[in-house]
Amino acid sequence: MSQALLEIAANSVASAVAAQDGGADRVELCSGLELGGLTPSPGVLALVRERLRIPLYALIRPRGGDFVYTDEETETMLLDIEACLAVGCDGVVLGALDAEGNVDLPRCRALVSAAKHLGVTFHRAIDVSRDPLQTLEDAIGLGCERVLSSGAQPGAPQGVGLLRDLVQRAGERIVVMPGAGINAGNLAALRAATGAREFHASAKRTLPSAMRHAADARLGMSDGETRTDSEEVRRLAAALRSG
Repeated sequence: MSQALLEIAANSVASAVAAQDGGADRVELCSGLELGGLTPSPGVLALVRERLRIPLYALIRPRGGDFVYTDEETETMLLDIEACLAVGCDGVVLGALDAEGNVDLPRCRALVSAAKHLGVTFHRAIDVSRDPLQTLEDAIGLGCERVLSSGAQPGAPQGVGLLRDLVQRAGERIVVMPGAGINAGNLAALRAATGAREFHASAKRTLPSAMRHAADARLGMSDGETRTDSEEVRRLAAALRSG
């Protein structure tokens, strides 16, 4: 079996550097973690690529909500993939479904084709698809190198049964990477139960606000920044290596 690998979802330059410092093997860069992740800005993408020595994948997702996209949203994703190619990303993370919950093959083919030589991960759209096992087969047919999944549950620990089935079904054809709800306390058990060799986590914490002025009303805005915790990444890496 290949060496185990840890991918960290990072939402900023500081988070990406913290993930690298903590021992991550790869970074998935995004914005809007509270929405499940959105495409990072071109500026953040360029700075992160400049400062990372480890592989960098960028999430291609134009909005929160479902994964049924319009032609305009598809055009946006195609342009975002061009930006990833321009700055030298190693890969992209994408996915699209139709209204019936099947993989939208025409849109996905266009996105994968636009990625050219970049690696492609099919993201957690698999978890809300009609048939995750068929979605796995479709991802293989599209030429994706991995799928990111929580086993169609809010967190990977709850979806361990389906994750095990996906890993077994995939064999050596594609990597199944569990993600969501993974921490240093459950990673080793999840690895043993699923047989997976790549894992995805955010390892995030909320920092207190740098504002000394406290407004009477927060107006729905967060008090502080959410950032990757390098110590939690280090604990995750240690749990993975010990397994």
